Amino acid sequence: MKLRPLAGLAASAPLAERYRSQDPATLSLFGGRRLTEADSWTARASALDETAANRADRSRLVTALRSYNRRLPAHENVERSLDRLASPESLVVVGGQQAGLFGGALLILYKALTVVQTARFAEQMLGRPVVPVFWIAGEDHDYDEANHLHVVSREGKLHRIRMERPEGPRRSVSRTPLAPEQWEAALAELAGQLPETEFTGPLLERLRRHCEDAPSLSLAFARLVADWFGPDGLVLLDADDPQLRAVEGPFFRRLIERNDELEAALRQGEEAVRELGLPVQAESAPGGANLFLHHEQGRLLLFKQNGRFESRRGEASLSRSELLALADTDPQMLSNNALTRPLMQEYVLPVLAAVLGPSELAYWGTLGPAFALFGQTIPLLVPRQSFTYVEPTVAKWLDKYGVSPEDIMLRYEEKKRGWLAAQDAWRLEERFREVKDGFAALYGPLLETLGSLQSGLAKLGETNRDKIFEQIAYLENRATDAFAKQHEAGLRQWERMQTALWPLDRPQERVLSSIHFLNKYGPTWLENWSRVPFDVNGGHRLAEPPSEF
Repeated sequence: MKLRPLAGLAASAPLAERYRSQDPATLSLFGGRRLTEADSWTARASALDETAANRADRSRLVTALRSYNRRLPAHENVERSLDRLASPESLVVVGGQQAGLFGGALLILYKALTVVQTARFAEQMLGRPVVPVFWIAGEDHDYDEANHLHVVSREGKLHRIRMERPEGPRRSVSRTPLAPEQWEAALAELAGQLPETEFTGPLLERLRRHCEDAPSLSLAFARLVADWFGPDGLVLLDADDPQLRAVEGPFFRRLIERNDELEAALRQGEEAVRELGLPVQAESAPGGANLFLHHEQGRLLLFKQNGRFESRRGEASLSRSELLALADTDPQMLSNNALTRPLMQEYVLPVLAAVLGPSELAYWGTLGPAFALFGQTIPLLVPRQSFTYVEPTVAKWLDKYGVSPEDIMLRYEEKKRGWLAAQDAWRLEERFREVKDGFAALYGPLLETLGSLQSGLAKLGETNRDKIFEQIAYLENRATDAFAKQHEAGLRQWERMQTALWPLDRPQERVLSSIHFLNKYGPTWLENWSRVPFDVNGGHRLAEPPSEF
């Protein structure tokens, strides 16, 4: 693919942009290390070697991961990655995301790609095994984040396919059961919306096989990601997997025992971010335990009240000793929140580097004191690579109308109006403005005369004037509609450029699904991403297809 930097898009998180630009004050929140310097990577590797005894038992971890990955499409390179992970010499690059229906939005694919590429980059630099791991946030209960995808329909319109959450308590996504009928309906809707191509049949059949046993959204998602990145040796992990929870138990105990200190450390980290003049992305709640309890009433966030750990509405109330007993004997009853998940990840895995999106980078900026509290250090943080993909047809339209992708993303209405005005040989807007101005100039003196003749006539004259203006406006709208109809094909192409590059007034990668592109271009489209040059500092790049597309 042909790549170039894409500048000018509004930063979703100021802290992330300052981190990417290597601002020294911002880097200090993360240990002051620069991703472009080899010493940063070797120092982090050495620190992991020195603190190996503080992490989870590696053999139990590998056993849990091996068991989970054998539920997914098999790839010998994944087995090889797990064998390598069993070696004390190996390290990990990890990135995570909430699951997405049929793979979700493009940014998920880009994050997995960045994990794989970062692991290769680090392995070449360090000369030791570095395993790519994708952490599926199956413990999250925000089902609405996971239950949909967007495709461009056969009519060229953006279409959202969504699976409703079953009735009942809000459980984690991995624990939310789905009926076969829901999967069948989602597949049927997808099949009815995707434009028919030579790749549609095999793609739908593969998706059908992934969900024929009515899995959770998380498991169906894992199967698809294993299809995509299994050949790259990407190991998948579900944060809500019971075997993994058993490995995590000892660290849940630490989080409970030192919970008041954890709360203070998080506040300290938030203050450090504010001192740099930056907003806090995910502020800790006063009295929050930063832990969830899996309960019959759903996944409940715990708070410290009256010497106990309680849910906000009182569905659950546990003493410290009761919560510690769960950590020891039934850790799958417990769950991390966004602020403790990075700490748990550091305990479970030998994390050389974590791949993060902009919002994640922003809230990790507050975590330095919390890491230190548990004898940990923040891993190297690699910004997720970000792209806008220009399809061949869209590239032709951009050339046809003399606009750039940036024009469509940032100046769409202005550019479209300018193009439409250039097609107007009749100068309709100008002519109607002249008529309205001329009428107003002629009618004004008459209103003055009527007012001096009789006060009631002035009011009648104003009503009459307004009705005439309404009729002129009606005629102008009809003329504008007739003009637009003459250029309907062109306006439709403008709309499709916007749908392709800036759907819902948001970046393409946050809306359009990978399925949309795989249906149009087949497996080659995915293979081409593996050849995209790696940029350790991330940033947004415009990607244009190779000539064979």
